[in-house]
Amino acid sequence: MKILLFGKNGQVGWELQRSLAPLGELIALDRHSTDLCGDLANPDGIREAVRQVRPDVIVNAAAYTAVDKAESDAATAHAVNAVAPGALADAARAAGAWLVHYSTDYVFDGSGSQPWEEGDPTGPLCVYGRTKLEGEQRIAALCAKHLILRTSWVYAARGANFAKTMLRLAGERDRLTVIDDQFGAPTGAELIADVSAHAIRQVLQRPADAGLYHLVASGETSWHGYAKHVLAQAQRVQPAMKIKASEVAPVPTSAFPTPARRPHNSRLDTRKLQSAFGLRLPPWQQGVNRMLSEVMI
Repeated sequence: MKILLFGKNGQVGWELQRSLAPLGELIALDRHSTDLCGDLANPDGIREAVRQVRPDVIVNAAAYTAVDKAESDAATAHAVNAVAPGALADAARAAGAWLVHYSTDYVFDGSGSQPWEEGDPTGPLCVYGRTKLEGEQRIAALCAKHLILRTSWVYAARGANFAKTMLRLAGERDRLTVIDDQFGAPTGAELIADVSAHAIRQVLQRPADAGLYHLVASGETSWHGYAKHVLAQAQRVQPAMKIKASEVAPVPTSAFPTPARRPHNSRLDTRKLQSAFGLRLPPWQQGVNRMLSEVMI
């Protein structure tokens, strides 16, 4: 089997290089690749890359994820998040390949408190969410052999993440303020990559399992709860660690105005995924604890 991966150096893409390697020959690209085009802002180039490689599976882990910047750079966000997935879907159909693509909780309006199901009405609040939703729609219209995995609050040990930021700020400040009215499940790139590899194996044998799924760790928290867990776990891992912050104060979203509106409810219902692929998704704390152990060694 031949797999073509876009976005190899992102958080999820980096982990996918590990999880997909045992499945077959892996060709991994990013936007700086030279032999083949991996730049999603160049739809003709990525079509040509698919034509040359003729993969069995295309995995698109690349996206325009600068949520606030997208408000003033809507054309680029649309090109990468909407036009490019459509181009990949068209190329996948022509090649007879599967297309695996990642989307986001931002396709919903964040209302209510119940976890969103795959079939719930969408209503993105910002440019990023609208472009990601359009990308989903283009794929569904053009390529029947697809897996779209919506996820949220993604982190990885590699690169910057919320937990590392909290640890740094807690060592610098006497008091932290963290949003407590947005809810979701911190989800590790490692988990996303491992589930993706499992799902790819299955749909190759059972094409009827194609479609849209929600993929997040189990449980839920707020950013405030997430921050408190990170600091408490960090002190368990390294009891001698000095934390200057004596208070982690909860504040509303309005305390941190941003160009793009964030959904308050980012809970995603994963029952469809777990049932279809025979999985049990671990609690969010498990992945965060493992990541902290890794970054604090």
